[in-house]
This record gives sequence, structure tokens and C-alpha cells, in this order.
Amino acid sequence: MNTGSIVQVIGPVVDVEFGNVTELPKIYNALEIEYEVNGNPTKLTLEVQQHLGENWVRSIAMSSTEGLKRGMKVNDTGGPITVPVGEGTLGRVFNVTGDPVDNKGPVKFAKRYPIHRPAPSLTDQDVKAQVLETGIKVIDLICPFTKGGKVGAFGGAGVGKTVVILELINNIAKGHGGFSVFGGVGERTREGNDLYVEMSEAGVIDQKDLSKSKVALVYGRAAGRTSASGPLRSRHDRVFPRRKKSGRAFVYR
Repeated sequence: MNTGSIVQVIGPVVDVEFGNVTELPKIYNALEIEYEVNGNPTKLTLEVQQHLGENWVRSIAMSSTEGLKRGMKVNDTGGPITVPVGEGTLGRVFNVTGDPVDNKGPVKFAKRYPIHRPAPSLTDQDVKAQVLETGIKVIDLICPFTKGGKVGAFGGAGVGKTVVILELINNIAKGHGGFSVFGGVGERTREGNDLYVEMSEAGVIDQKDLSKSKVALVYGRAAGRTSASGPLRSRHDRVFPRRKKSGRAFVYR
């Protein structure tokens, strides 16, 4: 495991020097810093974005850089950020690095996948163009969604974007028996909590038996100048870049 030290911190950007090493951390490798903030132990994850030369690498912090200073030790994990996958993630809330943040204990998972992965091969993809029946009449009639495609909803505050997304997740779960992954980039804490409560009331998240839930929630950091939104988008685009033949639904805001 390579060990370096912080040489510069500019907002969420952290430059790290790895002294006499034979190989620098690869692009997208995860770096970890363990330190204390106000007496509380903290672990910060960085993601390598650029090699600057002179054994320096430029990385992006996945959460607040409060308390960082030059000279702190940085450990190279040897691989990219990984997240738990499988049915154990259903009904749970995660941050951008795949750690549960819902105070419901550790996640039961069989394996973890890196957030940067190649797209499925053509043999694993369905080549037929099919309409995704959302159960919302105005969408199915005027602007039907294509399975495996990407759709953007643009609108101002309070016009119902989140309501439409919630209805999509609910209909996909109950009408198609599929699963959804909600990625919230820059969500307010109140909005994220309201969405969780509404999904629980609708039965999409089963509080009595989380394994029967139909959705997993991933929230990027809402406050502060961090780059959690980048890996969150990457997680959606790379881990779930297209709908496979198995037919899973992924909703991303």
C-alpha cells in the first residue's frame, strides 16, 4: 500500500505527494485519510483525477475537507471506490462512497462493485426498442419512455419533478415488479427525508422487512463545496449504463 502526504488543499481539491514510489495511484483510485476533527475520528475518501508530475496526484474529496492540513498521511487503497450490490441494499440509504447513513446497521452484501465499470457487452443488451409503461397517462401518451434510455425532467421549484419520480418508482415497483436506484445529487436534507418517508408510506420501502423493498437510495452531499455529484452520476452511468435483458429500472435525478 502506497503512502503519501498532503501538499495542498483548495476547497474539495486535494493534492497528494507520493515520495519514492515505483508507481503512482491510478486514475480513479480511492485514497483514504484518517484523522480527527474536534476530537472525533474521521475517515475521508479521495478519488484520484489527475497525475501532475513530480510524484504529485490531484484528487477530489468525497465529503468535507474540514480539518485537513499539509503533511497528513494519505493511503492508497489500490483500487477505485466500491459500493455494495445486491438485494441487501434494498430499502437502505447510502452516501456516495457506499456507506449506509440510515442508522440501521451494516449492510448485508455478497460483493462490492467499483463505481467505474465498463458498459455491458452487446451480447448482454436487449437490442429491441421497447416502451417503458410508466402508468402515468400523459407520459405514456405524449412522451413515452424507452427502456434502457435516458430521460431528463426540467422545471423550476415546486412544479412536481420529485413527485413524478416518486410515482415512477412506485409504478415500476408495483406494476412491473422491478427495482429502482434513486440517486439524489444536491438534495436538501428535508427533501431526502420526505422522499424516504413517502416511499415507506407507499410500501416501496418495507420497514418491517427491508428485503421486500423495491428501491435503494443514494444521496450525495447536499451542503458544502464537494464533488460528490460527479461520482454519483458516474455510479449511475457506469454501473447501470443500460437496461440489461434482466429488466431492472433505475431512476436518477
